[in-house]
Amino acid sequence: MESITVVSLLDVIGELFSDEISIAVSNTEEYIYYRPSKRIDLKIKPGDPVKNGTIAHKALVTKQKVSEFIDRDIFGVPYHGMAVPFLHEGQLEGCVTAIFPALTEGKSVVTVKSPDGWIPIPFSQVMYLEAKEKKTYVYTEGFSGTHKYSLQEFEYLLPKESFIRCHRSFIVNVNHIREIYPDTHSTFMLSMKNGAQVSVSQTYSSYFRKLLGF
Repeated sequence: MESITVVSLLDVIGELFSDEISIAVSNTEEYIYYRPSKRIDLKIKPGDPVKNGTIAHKALVTKQKVSEFIDRDIFGVPYHGMAVPFLHEGQLEGCVTAIFPALTEGKSVVTVKSPDGWIPIPFSQVMYLEAKEKKTYVYTEGFSGTHKYSLQEFEYLLPKESFIRCHRSFIVNVNHIREIYPDTHSTFMLSMKNGAQVSVSQTYSSYFRKLLGF
């Protein structure tokens, strides 16, 4: 097999993501690759320095995954993103950043598919979201419907002060948790106000405890 260039490999990997997501790759000082999406373009060019205040810079400084909202002061465009540093033989070499469009101002609903059409649901009424059967289900007190976004996309679009990823299949609104029960292997079970039971997996349990302070 002929050798595969880094750029061609990243282009193929980029095709696996939705049209909502831009991909940037940097070394420890500057960007070496950028693939803009149809929804958001930070106008990054290979050779541009990694600016202080970006999630890429924060990931390089902390050598840890960073996930947060960045306001328009850096690139002129607000965005949500996640940056993951990569190392080789223990030495930091750079990071990969996934860039999501920020919510438009004033948007505070999730519009879900119903049997007869679509229903806009205020964020405050969304109790939890579940990924199953290749669909995302949105649950309220007395209604559930589907949405085209994946949980990964919702993770960056929903208000972070209320919604927490607690499982590969669940995002919960902490304001609708009635009680938290310990489960096996350092995990938890959430009793929601509508009577539903939602799992907190071992992968997310430490993060979940830290955010809720228990």
